[in-house]
Amino acid sequence: MRWPIIFLLMLVAALQYPLWLGRGGWLRVWEIDTALQEQRAHNQDLEQRNARLDAEVNDLKFGTDAIEERARYDLGLVRSGEFFVQVPQNPKSPKDIVSTVDGRNGAE
Repeated sequence: MRWPIIFLLMLVAALQYPLWLGRGGWLRVWEIDTALQEQRAHNQDLEQRNARLDAEVNDLKFGTDAIEERARYDLGLVRSGEFFVQVPQNPKSPKDIVSTVDGRNGAE
């Protein structure tokens, strides 16, 4: 009576192996599903980036505001009658600013 039960348990285990661990098993399906979700998120990010780039291309093709903005920020161009003022991002000490304005090297 004991051998048929052991045989049936081994048969069930043998049948379950491909379902869980085989080539098309649940673990493989779970891995592929996770990879698919990551790829969809990456694709969505790329679609948003492409939409931004497409909008920028359209602005550059059909609008002068985008061209003017690019010329101002990328090339430092100004219109006639305007003044260009550059503000440093990391201000130096007042002594360093005075030395660069009047030509002294800061050592007195």
